[in-house]
Amino acid sequence: MAKELVGVIGGTGLGDDLAAKLAGAEQREVQTPFGAPSGPVLVGTLGERRVAFINRHGPGHQFGPSDVPYAANIFALKQLGVHAVIASGAVGSLRDSISPGDLVVVDQFIDKTFRRTGTFFSGYGAVHCEMADPTCDRLREALLRIAKPAGIRVHSQGTYVCMEGPQFSTRAESKMHRAWGGDLIGMTAMPEARLAREAQMCYALVALVSDYDCWRPHDPSKGKQTLIQEIVSNLRTATDNCLRLIEAVLAVETPLVCEDCACRKSLEMAVWTDPKQIDAARKEQLAPLFE
Repeated sequence: MAKELVGVIGGTGLGDDLAAKLAGAEQREVQTPFGAPSGPVLVGTLGERRVAFINRHGPGHQFGPSDVPYAANIFALKQLGVHAVIASGAVGSLRDSISPGDLVVVDQFIDKTFRRTGTFFSGYGAVHCEMADPTCDRLREALLRIAKPAGIRVHSQGTYVCMEGPQFSTRAESKMHRAWGGDLIGMTAMPEARLAREAQMCYALVALVSDYDCWRPHDPSKGKQTLIQEIVSNLRTATDNCLRLIEAVLAVETPLVCEDCACRKSLEMAVWTDPKQIDAARKEQLAPLFE
């Protein structure tokens, strides 16, 4: 377990809190074929586990959801030796049963993004990864096993609709997302999950519910400042619980990295291009993805 390097991607609410808890943290400046990641990768220890942490939005929430360098972030973690990633991110709820302040261990996505680099393999060849089950069941189960004895309210599944943003949904869109079967609405899970699969990494996402999306009208008796304060409070509650959950799962002795997991073999049958047609220099650049 001590030799495992587990990746953690912090979204809105979690970034600075988790970084402050890493013991002996060292900043790693990593360059990738896809440019620089959101910021330095912090490598340190949390409990008995080695952790490589990256703040998705960068220092001071520098990057909006469409501008996050998702490909560089995932590639940087893989270059450092990360084979399993636990990510977090703030979302709105599309269901009455998922309340503000709750956590959801996401199992499915609907991807509505269109401005982002969604693959590592442009200019490389035809590479088609299976995405039917876009998160790692084994890693999800590890999170869920820990949540109950820790007294943390967690929903065991949920479909995350990832929209481009940065604007929020119209009410018609919000109702449509509900009709599609969406449970959560957010802006950052894609293409992050897709890229993690292409990098042959196990990936799990803990969604932090800040409020109900606009399908559900706000209480008209509450002013804007009151509503903002409630959202901030909900996100604070969810962040604290997510931090407890991540700390608890990193403390268990059960390995979080499993080289026999299907996620770690996602490229075995994915490359359809004749190897003779793949540029040698590009192949060398992307070699860490195949390790």
